[in-house]
Amino acid sequence: MPTSSRIEPAAESVRESAIAAVQTWIEKAVIGLNLCPFAKAVHVKKQIRYVVSTATDEDALLEELAAELHTLHMIDAEVTDTTLLILTGMLADFLDYNDFLDSADELIETLELDGEIQIASFHPDYQFAGTQADDIENYTNRSPYPILHLLRESSIDQAVAAYPDAKNIYEKNMETLRRIGHSGWQALNLNSRKQ
Repeated sequence: MPTSSRIEPAAESVRESAIAAVQTWIEKAVIGLNLCPFAKAVHVKKQIRYVVSTATDEDALLEELAAELHTLHMIDAEVTDTTLLILTGMLADFLDYNDFLDSADELIETLELDGEIQIASFHPDYQFAGTQADDIENYTNRSPYPILHLLRESSIDQAVAAYPDAKNIYEKNMETLRRIGHSGWQALNLNSRKQ
C-alpha cells in the first residue's frame, strides 16, 4: 500500500493543475473576451479564492461547500471577494451537476446566507435550456472543470451600479461568442478537465 508521502505529491499535482487551468481560463476567456467585466479587478487584486474539492460524493461536497460558504461569509471582502470551488472528482456529467445546484441553493438557505451569497455555475459541458450541445452560446459558461462560483451579493450590487450596461452583459457575451465562433474559442487553447 502506498504511503501518504507518495499520495500527497499526486494530489498536490492535481490541485495545482486544476487551479492553473482555471486561472488560464479566467485570463484568456473570462477577462480576455470580457465575458465578465467585473472579473479583472478581483483577479488583479488577488481577491479570488481557489479551492479544489476532494469530494467524491454529494454529502462530502455539501460539507466542503458549507465550509467555503462560511469562510466567504466571515472573511473581509478586501481579502477574498469571491471563491471558485473547483470539482475534479465528481459531477463531470452536466445533468448531474445541474441537479446538484438545487442542493447547493438549499444549503445556502439552510445556512441563512440567501440574499448574501449566491452561486454562479460553470461546467465543461454547460448547456443553456433551449440550445443544442454544440451551440457556441453555451461557451459563455464553459470552464475547464465543473465550478461552483460563490459570489457576494453586495459585490454584485456594487459592480452593477458601477457598470451601467450590466443588464446587457448576457447579450454581449452571446455576440462575442458568435463572432469568434468555435475556431476562435479553440484558438484560446484552454486546458480541458483531466478526469
